[in-house]
Amino acid sequence: MTVFLRAGVLATLAFTWLFAADTDSDIYNAEKAWAAAVVARDAAELERIFANELIYAHSTGVVETKQQYIERLKSGAQKYDAITHENTKVVDYGNAAVAHSTVRMSGTSNGRPFNDHVMMLHLWVKRGGTWQLAAHQTTKLAQ
Repeated sequence: MTVFLRAGVLATLAFTWLFAADTDSDIYNAEKAWAAAVVARDAAELERIFANELIYAHSTGVVETKQQYIERLKSGAQKYDAITHENTKVVDYGNAAVAHSTVRMSGTSNGRPFNDHVMMLHLWVKRGGTWQLAAHQTTKLAQ
């Protein structure tokens, strides 16, 4: 009986580790897709990536909805030249995951150039087998 119990515990741990590894990989890929879509100002891709209830909080204190943020990108009021993740840590909560990153972002906002070093927190939720960004928050760091 002890051998079977140990085997069951090991199988459960292995399954949990594999599932967490898949989630980490999925979130890293979702982060890359988000950055690429924002830089490209790809509204169709962002419609898919963003949850309808998205809370998008910028380091400036401005908070936007999904539609407000996408419209700013489409209009050119917000443009990114580059978004580079320096490091990312993912914490898996099952159908939700948090990605905490240090990121460099450059571009223009309302016609003013920016080149920011930020700490970024993303909340991802899994719906229908797809990860969607539900919340974004950045805080400026020293350059």
